[in-house]
Amino acid sequence: MGAVGTDTIDFGAAPVEEATKVVTTAGLSATSHIEAWFQHGDTTADSGADEHEEAAALCPLVCKYLSATTFEAKAMPIAAMGIGTFKFHWVWSD
Repeated sequence: MGAVGTDTIDFGAAPVEEATKVVTTAGLSATSHIEAWFQHGDTTADSGADEHEEAAALCPLVCKYLSATTFEAKAMPIAAMGIGTFKFHWVWSD
């Protein structure tokens, strides 16, 4: 079993070093493999395709299992500060 989806992460209006988003999905377990990433071509009201491409190169996302229905995605820009909202993709599998 597994699932795929998209969500947004918000760094806010002022530059910050990291942002987190709790994602709700069903069927997770402590042994699930969870991944998240930014993808070129995506856009939000705050960030265009170019910004998403830069985020994919400079801002890793790490995922943390929280419960059978939630995980946390954390974005940490490398040598930069995040600002605004970004769309991200996620997938998990057993």
